[in-house]
Amino acid sequence: MGFYSITSEQTLPITLDEAWDFFSSPSNLSKITPKEMGFIITNTPSPKMFEGQIITYKVSPVLGVKINWMTEITTVKKGEYFIDEQRFGPYALWHHRHSFKPVPGGVQMNDEVNYKLPFGILGDIAHAFFVKNKLKHIFAYREKVMVEMFGVLK
Repeated sequence: MGFYSITSEQTLPITLDEAWDFFSSPSNLSKITPKEMGFIITNTPSPKMFEGQIITYKVSPVLGVKINWMTEITTVKKGEYFIDEQRFGPYALWHHRHSFKPVPGGVQMNDEVNYKLPFGILGDIAHAFFVKNKLKHIFAYREKVMVEMFGVLK
């Protein structure tokens, strides 16, 4: 059954420290998630991420149906990257690496998500007709919000 990847790259006119400070704060997740997803953090995570941190959410990816999701921050290399992995939620596998590197005039952020859906062939069909496009929409929304917040690298 299908194993999928999606990547995203964005360059912003902020420092590496500013980017790290923003993205390493779990409370900022709701700012970069489309409102129609109904994203709500349901526990009280530490203000700054750390290895082993558990974050729980409710999210409504389709038709307002609320789904519980739990991720663990499995790896943190301050100023370079962090990884979150699903422990419970809508995917059979979710591994998301967020990377940061300074570039002239700003910082380049890269995301790589490797994932697998449950339900075998039904999951593959859902991916083709819905999930792939939903994930692309989420990353496009995030890119738009980041430009609104931080501007465009010139």
